[in-house]
Amino acid sequence: QVQLVESGGGLVQPGGSLRLSCAASGSIFSINSMGWYRQAPGKQRELVAAITSEGGTNYADSVKGRFTISRDNAKNTVYLQMNSLKPEDTAVYYCNSKIRLVGDIWGARAYWGQGTQVTVSS
Repeated sequence: QVQLVESGGGLVQPGGSLRLSCAASGSIFSINSMGWYRQAPGKQRELVAAITSEGGTNYADSVKGRFTISRDNAKNTVYLQMNSLKPEDTAVYYCNSKIRLVGDIWGARAYWGQGTQVTVSS
């Protein structure tokens, strides 16, 4: 089984910064894309940022220029550097990763972390 362990969430003032991390563990054969989603109360879950195995990235328009996604393949970890945070960024942030396990006859599938709360408030 795969576990995605997230960390780095918390309370920060507007204009502040946080760095989220998500480490995947298990009998992993390979990891394809990795990304971050968020869900605010009363709203649908939305893609924040994603990164491919080759390093290609894409971002939601609302976070471009403020957030940066990166990955460390040796550690099976994806990061989200969040700068110039706004109250509108308040949400539960979820790690998502497309992973193929050793011996998985179905190939890669998507896995989710448990979510970490990010609150931007003064």
